[in-house]
Amino acid sequence: MRELDQLMLRYLDTRWQTADEAERGLFLQLLDCEDDKLWRWFMGLERPEEESINAIVTLISGLPH
Repeated sequence: MRELDQLMLRYLDTRWQTADEAERGLFLQLLDCEDDKLWRWFMGLERPEEESINAIVTLISGLPH
């Protein structure tokens, strides 16, 4: 989905270089998730069960456009 791509690219452009290893690992885990789950999480329709994944979703959602 184009919208998801934009969110992920925004993270890569603004956070990746300064992110620590743990945050980078969470982002990579997020990339392994199914697009339909990602869409529901980023739209606020559902919340990831794993708190660490929820934290990276929240972080990405809060990045400036």
